[in-house]
Amino acid sequence: MEITRPTVLEIDLNNFRHNVKQIQNYVGENVKLMPVIKAAGYGTYINKCLDVINEFDIVAVAVVDEAIELRNLGYEKEIFVLNQADKNEIEKITSNKITVGVSSLGFLEELGKQSEKVKIHIEIGTGMGRTGINPARVEEYINEVKKYSNIEIEGMYTHLSSADIDFEYTEKQLNSFKRAVDTARNILGDLKYVHCSASNGILNFPDSYYNLVRPGIILYGYDSCDGAVKKLNLKPVCKFKSKITFLKEVEANTSIGYSRSYVTTRKTKVATIPVGYADGLKRTLSNKGQVVINGKKVPIIGSICMDSFMADVTDIEGVSTGDDVYIWDNENITVEEIAKACGTINYEIICTVSYRVPRVFIK
Repeated sequence: MEITRPTVLEIDLNNFRHNVKQIQNYVGENVKLMPVIKAAGYGTYINKCLDVINEFDIVAVAVVDEAIELRNLGYEKEIFVLNQADKNEIEKITSNKITVGVSSLGFLEELGKQSEKVKIHIEIGTGMGRTGINPARVEEYINEVKKYSNIEIEGMYTHLSSADIDFEYTEKQLNSFKRAVDTARNILGDLKYVHCSASNGILNFPDSYYNLVRPGIILYGYDSCDGAVKKLNLKPVCKFKSKITFLKEVEANTSIGYSRSYVTTRKTKVATIPVGYADGLKRTLSNKGQVVINGKKVPIIGSICMDSFMADVTDIEGVSTGDDVYIWDNENITVEEIAKACGTINYEIICTVSYRVPRVFIK
């Protein structure tokens, strides 16, 4: 479908591939990358680019329906669902040859009732406080799995909760996981995949890689913790942009937007840009955020609307309708700056760019 809307998210696939190469070089050639492409590729829609994801032997998603979407797209290699699935999703899992993370005995029992073969990774709860079996129960859990001839234990994994800020706690998690892995290997022999390191584990705990890592936001060129981008020489993959669609000049004491939250103090040139909170522009930025027009930062004025916002462009010479407007360009305004202004993290800023914003892929 032809893209006609002036508001788009530009995705640079060359930068994505650059980041993949940088991460692979960092972890070494003996460690496989399992890119995390959940949440629509962190909002980038890279999960929809079959030529890109076909470069990986295994990819990770968060929920079963994300895996189904990949199968429907034509991805035939291994898909791993990170989170404990629901028993009502089992038919989808088996019929689409999806590998799942498992830590629930009830779910395991339901899987065992199926006639189709299914691969699982056992999740170990080492301190995330979310899902996963107690490390002390590894032998018991493996014996439960062995009751079902259709279930193959392909891997084992855990989640590191604080690999960016609490190294002592992370070491405790890693030691706990190692004991669990050792127990499993004593029973099963070598496992095809053992993994515990997402972006921060990759950056800060090089002895934790085992044979598979799960890069997430660093794949997209954004910091998972302070200094990540510089440490790996990553390149941001997306820019959020629109265009000015309306310009007017108003006198001082003119109210702008809903609830008269902004009133001009001088003769002001006001630009209207067709991006709103329904597109993922946080309403928190009303009257305090900035955007980039013609290489210059200008303030957002008035309350951000569902479908548009206004900016003060009085100090930009030669501004006109059709000029590009960057919500973030990764240079003058970064995702991290926006996240800080909104009291959140860069993950949320990227992931919540709405479905109605077209993605434009640069190859």
